[in-house]
Amino acid sequence: MIEFIAQNMAPIMFASLVIFLLIGYPVAFSLAANGLLFFFIAVELAPYSNDTIHLSWPLLYALPERFWGVMSNETLLAIPFFTFMGIVLERSGMAEDLLDTIGQLFGPVRGGLAYAVIIVGALLAATTGVVAASVIAMGLISLPIMLRYGYDRRAATGVIAASGTLAQIIPPSLVLIVLADQLGRSVGDMYAGAIIPGLILTSLYMGYVLVLSFLKRDSMPALPPEARTLGHGVTSLIVALIVAAAIAYAAHVYLTPAHGANADILGATVGVAVIYAVAIADRTLGLNLMSRLAQQVIIVLIPPLALIFLVLGTIFLGVATPTEGGAMGAVGALIMAAAKGRLTLDVIRQALASTTRLSAFVMFILIGARVFSLTFYGVNGHLWVEHLLVSLPGGETGFLIAVNILVFFLAFFLDFFELAFIIVPLLAPAADRLGIDLIWFGILLGINMQTSFMHPPFGFALFYLRSVAARVPYLDRITGKQIAPVTTGQIYWGAVPFVCIQIIMVGLTIAFPQMVMHYKGETVDPANVEIVLPPLGGDSGPGLPGLGLPPLGAPPADGAPATSAPPANDLSAPPSFGEKPAEPAPPANDLSQPPAFN
Repeated sequence: MIEFIAQNMAPIMFASLVIFLLIGYPVAFSLAANGLLFFFIAVELAPYSNDTIHLSWPLLYALPERFWGVMSNETLLAIPFFTFMGIVLERSGMAEDLLDTIGQLFGPVRGGLAYAVIIVGALLAATTGVVAASVIAMGLISLPIMLRYGYDRRAATGVIAASGTLAQIIPPSLVLIVLADQLGRSVGDMYAGAIIPGLILTSLYMGYVLVLSFLKRDSMPALPPEARTLGHGVTSLIVALIVAAAIAYAAHVYLTPAHGANADILGATVGVAVIYAVAIADRTLGLNLMSRLAQQVIIVLIPPLALIFLVLGTIFLGVATPTEGGAMGAVGALIMAAAKGRLTLDVIRQALASTTRLSAFVMFILIGARVFSLTFYGVNGHLWVEHLLVSLPGGETGFLIAVNILVFFLAFFLDFFELAFIIVPLLAPAADRLGIDLIWFGILLGINMQTSFMHPPFGFALFYLRSVAARVPYLDRITGKQIAPVTTGQIYWGAVPFVCIQIIMVGLTIAFPQMVMHYKGETVDPANVEIVLPPLGGDSGPGLPGLGLPPLGAPPADGAPATSAPPANDLSAPPSFGEKPAEPAPPANDLSQPPAFN
């Protein structure tokens, strides 16, 4: 029995960790306690393990160095920066302005408020990267408006919860930073690969709203005319965008000789800056150059888009690392909050407190994971998991199906941080051995782990929305009507279609890997590469210079001195190398006399 336990220590240790987590013990302490407990057991059972346990007491001295490696990891420093940026932006009222403006823009369309929530969710995801901030902000602002104008409760709550989880996959996502660290890959590559899947997932959400608005016309009504306070003016907005595009193109043409490849970005910056300045001047001076709707859309949308470029643009251009981009984003968020007059000491205190809590949470989980991995690797747990996954039927396809099913069901009980720190380090070696690109694999897992926020009954996005949704009937302050509360069951059922959409997105990512693999740039097929050697000689043609000599086998050019033909060799006689100079005759020695030595 002892030999069986010693030789199967890895699966026993993993099963014990799952039991700890299901009981509800904190994740960081579950990992650390499991690691230390089984370290002591494994050291005592090592003689019975048939050389499958490689642990000894001196290995505990390696823990401080492993802890220092976690604390000195510069990649993880981006997490507090992006968290601070997201919370400051949420406190600055940016989400409220965006929802109001885009809701007015899409107001005349059936389902317009739902489109506005999804678009704002994508914009908040690209600026905050924090799911909790996005869901809570949109739940507080947009849910009462949706209920006021007769939106179906399931549709409204599902759209809000799902659009908030876009912060999971759209850069600068916190989970992508963690995945890149656990997979040993670049955060910049992870961000570049996640852009297209994030946009496609946003489009799928909007497609679902479009279909639902046609199938159930009363579930998503358009805003009534009296609710569209900004009036009409879409034509004015389109004209303003065309003018901005023309200015950007002219600036691009003008700047190309001096700035080359960067001229397109600089030209776009000039066009956006000009139209933003015109909108500000039009509102301030009352010039009436554009409609109120166009003014509001330009003034509200451009600052967050500029912040997105400040963070992601500098990372993709190679100007800044993700950590530096996060620091610049935090400063940009402070500037935006100050420009709106909402940067107070209380806002900064709340942002710092929330950032400290999240950073400490991540750090303690990482430290616990280091303790667990020290023991798990010492009992050959990584080899057990790798052999288990690599030997699955179906090769790479079977591995991907099994892994995604495993992660999907674990997401019912674990959040994305726990999955990233516990499961991903066990899956990465097997994926690498099968030849799977780890950036693509990480983004695939990120999309799958996004369902952990939406799974009833433990989805955190559902908890966030439940905390801000009305629990009792209330009187609407605009219409004066009594609004019924939102039940927990309605929130859960509203999330189910979006969980299905996320599963569809996992399948699309597997079927079309190029939507992620574009981060590598254009691929070159070696079979289509043609190697052409340049001709030798000749100064006039392309190729190597002939040093003034005519090409081989060509007659001399006119005016060039003719070279005499080499003399014919007489092969009947041995070759002559010239006459050998005569050597002086040695002096004759007189042997009749004794030799003289002076």
